[in-house]
Order: sequence, then structure tokens, then C-alpha cells
Amino acid sequence: MHAITIPEPGGPEALVWAEAPDPEPGQGEVLVEIAASAVNRADVLQRQGFYDPPPGASPYPGLECSGRIVAAGPGVSGWSVGDEVCALLSGGGYAEKVVVPSGQLLPVPKGVDLVTAAALPEVTCTVWSNVFMVAHLRPGETLLAHGGASGIGTMAIQLAKAVGARVAVTAGGPQKLARCAELGADILIDYREQDFVEELRKATDGAGADVILDIIGAKYLDRNVRALAVNGRLAVIGLQGGVKGELNLGALLGKRAAVTATSLRARPPEEKAAIVAAVREHVWPLIEAGAVKPVVDRALPMPEAAEAHRILEAGAHVGKVLLVAPAGQR
Repeated sequence: MHAITIPEPGGPEALVWAEAPDPEPGQGEVLVEIAASAVNRADVLQRQGFYDPPPGASPYPGLECSGRIVAAGPGVSGWSVGDEVCALLSGGGYAEKVVVPSGQLLPVPKGVDLVTAAALPEVTCTVWSNVFMVAHLRPGETLLAHGGASGIGTMAIQLAKAVGARVAVTAGGPQKLARCAELGADILIDYREQDFVEELRKATDGAGADVILDIIGAKYLDRNVRALAVNGRLAVIGLQGGVKGELNLGALLGKRAAVTATSLRARPPEEKAAIVAAVREHVWPLIEAGAVKPVVDRALPMPEAAEAHRILEAGAHVGKVLLVAPAGQR
């Protein structure tokens, strides 16, 4: 098979489409012929040499894929060769084939084509696990999603609206905010021109956000705490703005608020399987009913992964950027 390899860490040009050994499924695993993968911030960090795959994971980038099962290892039940699936991965999505634990498989939702389904696993699992399983967003509450035009943000808007929450977003510029509004966002904040703490207070009569989904980290920590409502929950899932910040515990105590920080890639398989099962139960019916849709900005041939990374790093996208493997072009 071929895969996107990283001979040396560096810029987008470090991504090289090259021959690679075919993986073989082990106990409880299936082999998937990949139709498409999607680009995530974690892939950029791996390319730069800052985010190594977990022990035992594929060395190639790519945290999600869609495709067809072409072989199954011992102990696999509920899945058959030929099934069209999408999958949450620890790595290996930028390739023609990948081995997946069967607990991390999802059927392609009705009404979604095989290539587009690659846009779903990482964002649905990240949003559902953090916003709902950890932060327990409830109907009538307010969610603030930073990076509302990102893959994570576009899914967070839709899922929060589907359960009856009010949604505030930050995004850069009127065009991205307009797309967020189309998806259902109620409160639109241009982080380049506006203070999200002040704008959120105005829009909520001073109450703030019940749940904040944050991809920035240290740079936003103090302002996020100030933007929280009483009994609010801050879920940190990204560190684009640094890893070390000062936390005002007095403010946190005064609001009886909570801060959590999670990652998905390094979780053990049983935890990932539990999240995937919850997504299949709660999110897949919303997608199949048309209430929630994958948001795809564009799709490029997988050998052009370098260009896809340039697009992601430039912020020149809304939703997901896909990489289509040769099998997805047939």
C-alpha cells in the first residue's frame, strides 16, 4: 500500500506519499481499505514533531477514516467483510489501509456518502464526549464554542442546537460567523474585533456560558473562567494558545465552576469504544434524520496532504478538509 509518511519533522513539505507495508489485523481488529481521511490539528503537530502516536499505533498521521472492511482478525463480531464504515483511529488514516479495533468502528450513516463520512468520527466523538458526557450540557443552557467555524465548532453548534441549547461562538471574520449562523449559532463573536467575555455577558444578561468548549488553552484560561456562568463547566480540548496559564481559584470557587481537560487519541481502547458506542446511540440518529450534517470545506487527493495542511494552518476553511484515497476515487 501507500501512505503519507514523515521522514523528518517539518513544514507541510515533510509529508511524503510513499510505499509502506500492509498492516494486518490482530485480535478484535479489522482491516479497512480507506476511502478518505480528514485533517486535524493533531496531524499538524505530529508532522512538526510535537505529537508522537501512542505506543503501538500506526506511525502515519490521520485520526479518522472511512472505507470498507476487507479482512477481520479473530474475535470480531457484528462486522463483516464488505461493510462500509467510518472509524476513530489512533493514527494511520493518511494511508490506503489501516487496522482498527472493532469497538472504534461506526456504520456509515444513512444519507451520507462514503467519502464524506470520513468527516464524522473525530468531531462527533470529541464533541459528544466533552460537551455532553463530561460537561453535561442540558436543554436551555448556553454553550460557548471557540473556533466555531472549525470541524469541532461546526459539529458542536449542531449538536447543542439539536438538544435545545443556546449556542455562542467565536470565529475570525464575518464570513465565518455567517456560516456559524447558518448552522444555528445564536450569538456571534468576532474574536479579532470583540471581547468574547463582554459580548457573552451582553447576550446573556450577565449570566455567561454554562459550558465552554475551548481549543485555545492557556491564552484564554482567565477569560474563559470570567465568561462562565454560576455552576459553569469549562472543557479544554486544545492548546493552540499555550500550555501554562494562571487560574484564579477564587473566581472558580465563587462560581462553583469546574475545569476539565481531555484528549481522545491516547485513551485506552475500552474508553474509546464507550465513546463510539454513545455517539452511535445518540448522534447517528440525528445525522440520519438530517438534524446534524457533516460540514466539509473541500476534499483533496491524499497524495496532496501537504496542501491540505497549508489550508488548515492558514485557517482558510470552514468545517473539515478531507483527503481522498485512491479507493475513494473509484
